[in-house]
Amino acid sequence: MPAINYNSSAELFPSRRYAKSQTTQYRRFGNAAEAIRYAIEEMPAKWLIGSYLEIDEQRFEGEAIRGLYNADAYPLERNLEAV
Repeated sequence: MPAINYNSSAELFPSRRYAKSQTTQYRRFGNAAEAIRYAIEEMPAKWLIGSYLEIDEQRFEGEAIRGLYNADAYPLERNLEAV
């Protein structure tokens, strides 16, 4: 897993499969930690498939987003139910 700056801005692009039929669409976040938290704790788990997060021109898809959430460097408190 590449090192990222959790304070960098981030863009979340939800799976096209679900974005068309649901209310979740493209979102921009002030920091990557909040974007990761949103993707893992707020979006349904099945939506990770096909979704990606862009941080400092690096793209993280699906389970890679979960990897960023579970990383020791993740700065926010985790919701144990989401892990």
